[in-house]
Amino acid sequence: MLEVVLVVLSVAVPLMGSPGPSTLSSAAVGSAFGVRAGLAYVAGICLGTSTVVLVVASGVTGIVFAVPGLLPVLTIAAAIYILYLAWKIATAPVTVARDAGTKAPSFLPGYLLAIANPKAYAAFSAILGSTATLGDGSGAFVVLRVAVVVALVFVVNPAWLLLGSAFTRVLSSPRWGRVVNIVFACLLVASMAAVFI
Repeated sequence: MLEVVLVVLSVAVPLMGSPGPSTLSSAAVGSAFGVRAGLAYVAGICLGTSTVVLVVASGVTGIVFAVPGLLPVLTIAAAIYILYLAWKIATAPVTVARDAGTKAPSFLPGYLLAIANPKAYAAFSAILGSTATLGDGSGAFVVLRVAVVVALVFVVNPAWLLLGSAFTRVLSSPRWGRVVNIVFACLLVASMAAVFI
């Protein structure tokens, strides 16, 4: 079983830890609002991403994407939401102005972003598909692979939140704080473009 866990981790860590809409938005929220204010958003990201893992593992994704015309609608909706989130991050108050009343995104926006994130579906299909032959093919090994991936979700996204928050602590001036927010917003849009192109 340890061998299965290590192989799943070796495939999953690079895919899940790399910049994408969920990870970059977690970092951006950490940068713009701080760790404490970003926890609800990242909890939404984690539970939404876990939902995607379960959907991919169950095979429901294939059924949903087989509905004619549904994939372009979902793609456009995801792109619009990611652009909205990038705008909110770019225009968020910097550290000096955080107490001015602007609130960090809450649980629901994080959850919605995670389930609308096309990179997540592709990554989890690759992870679960490439490790499907591990073990003896029993249900226990399927559950183990899914459990490892879900556990990793709850490590990766909070780590990006902390990383983003660290940027704010280092660059505490209002001017540099604004630059960091804008850079994270641009990276979020770029990650979306990379997924959709």
